[in-house]
Amino acid sequence: MTTIRRFRSLTTVSAIVFTLILATSAFAAQMRKSSPFTGPKANTGFVTMEKQGNKTVLTLSDDFVVPDTPDPHWRVVDSKGTIYDLQKLKIKNDGYNKSITLPAYVKDVAKVVIWCAWAETNLGEASFKSPVS
Repeated sequence: MTTIRRFRSLTTVSAIVFTLILATSAFAAQMRKSSPFTGPKANTGFVTMEKQGNKTVLTLSDDFVVPDTPDPHWRVVDSKGTIYDLQKLKIKNDGYNKSITLPAYVKDVAKVVIWCAWAETNLGEASFKSPVS
C-alpha cells in the first residue's frame, strides 16, 4: 500500500513540476529584453517587449533616464529597415511615456530609438538580438 502512495505522490509532484516548467517557458517566450541603450543622450537602461493578448507593449527599464532634450520620441525600426515614429516620450508635469502599445501595422521590432523630433537626431538606441514580433 505504501508503494502505491509513494508512486502517486511522485507522479503528482512530477506533473506539478512539468506544468511549472511549461508555464515559465511560455512566459519567457512572450517577453524579450533589448541590449542597453547607447547614444549621446539616451545611454542608460534597456527596453522590454511583451505580448499582452493581441497587443505588443514596449516598456523602458526603471534605470532609463529621459534625455533632457526639447522633443524626445519613441521610434522603432523593423527588420526591413522601415522607421515608425511613435509617441512623445515626455509628457506634462515632468512625466514620460514609460510604456507604449505598438500599432498593429508594426509587424516586428529590430531596434528602439529615442529620437529628438526637434533636432531630428538619434539620442540613443537599443536593439534586439533578432527581430521580435
